[in-house]
Amino acid sequence: MGSRNPKSVLLTKQHSVVPFIVNGQGVFLFEVSGSKKPCSLRLHDATKENGLAIVFNENGILVNYIPSNEPLIDTKNTKGLSKQAGAYYWVSVDAQNQRLLAGIGEARMETVLYQHALSKESKKFLDSLVSIHLANDSPIVPLKFLRDPITGPVSLFVKNTEDLTMDTVSKGTYLPKANLSLVAQKLYDCISGKNFVLNGADFPDFSKAIEYSIATPGCWCNKRLIEKANEFGKSNPDETYLRITLGQNNGESPGIPYVMEIWPVGHYSPVHNHSSANAIIRVLNGTISVALFPFLCCDKEGIEPFGVTNFAKDDITWISPTLNQTHQLTNLKTSKETCITIQCYMYSGDDTAHYEYFDYIDADGKKQQYEPDSDMDFIAFKELMKEEWKSRPRPSWFSRLCCN
Repeated sequence: MGSRNPKSVLLTKQHSVVPFIVNGQGVFLFEVSGSKKPCSLRLHDATKENGLAIVFNENGILVNYIPSNEPLIDTKNTKGLSKQAGAYYWVSVDAQNQRLLAGIGEARMETVLYQHALSKESKKFLDSLVSIHLANDSPIVPLKFLRDPITGPVSLFVKNTEDLTMDTVSKGTYLPKANLSLVAQKLYDCISGKNFVLNGADFPDFSKAIEYSIATPGCWCNKRLIEKANEFGKSNPDETYLRITLGQNNGESPGIPYVMEIWPVGHYSPVHNHSSANAIIRVLNGTISVALFPFLCCDKEGIEPFGVTNFAKDDITWISPTLNQTHQLTNLKTSKETCITIQCYMYSGDDTAHYEYFDYIDADGKKQQYEPDSDMDFIAFKELMKEEWKSRPRPSWFSRLCCN
């Protein structure tokens, strides 16, 4: 049940030597600059005489012991450096479980390209590894070093820690809230309460009013969705959703941190990422399908998602600075109702960049910037929906009933 936000160190291209945070374990993330020529890194012990040499090339990933040059082979590995723009890579060292992993994009089991299980006798050797070394002319651009290795899949569903059982923990069905970062836990606590509902006592027909406004020409939701058809480039009325914001931008998130998003049936977002921010998403009404991608691919042909998960009412999912960042949300055409979610975002405490945009891929495969905006404030929106709902045409029998 390790934390999904382990201690990490942000790196720059000046880092030619990267020390492990804990000897024998961790994940090194990096990009490759210039031409996709083979790139290599060396993992060394304190003497710098023993270690591992790792080479990424277009045909695969090669690992050899130093100094014997004995190979550590993964017979299934046939992929290495990608020709697709936006790709980045990672290497995971796990002394406790005697395992080496390497992959592309987000560091997780779903993006593994290479894996090798070492013998139990190798634990002492792996424990001796203390640093990563790059050649002076290396095309590798260091990005980040994570303290904890990749050990297994991580659930996308979050649950209050006190609601978990030994069975759900053992099966990994849910991620305990306590395993989120402190920032993500704060966001979770703000929107997970039993009173944080859409159809409250003051407006029990709120979701029906939103459905009515979407379906009725001349109503606000219907008009606003038509106006937003060009928001992500070429006109596409289905690539639209509404952003209803709660509160103010306090300078600690990309845009206003709390946003109610409205997804009519068949509508979807472009593939996009989230500014390396933390996020918590709860479904308030309907269902939403979330496709996850290893990285934001800046090519027209794009890439396939490594996983698609459906979330129903009251399900809660999460985003960290290094996981679940790149996704596409869709209210499937097979859905029976509008999906309404509450999204909340916040930068980590050590984030000094505060990148203010969500990057997305347009219809031509180009990366664009989207500045998170607001279609309307929540309080004003709710009052408008009440008015539209109250003013909607009623059957004649309803009017006669009210008059009598």
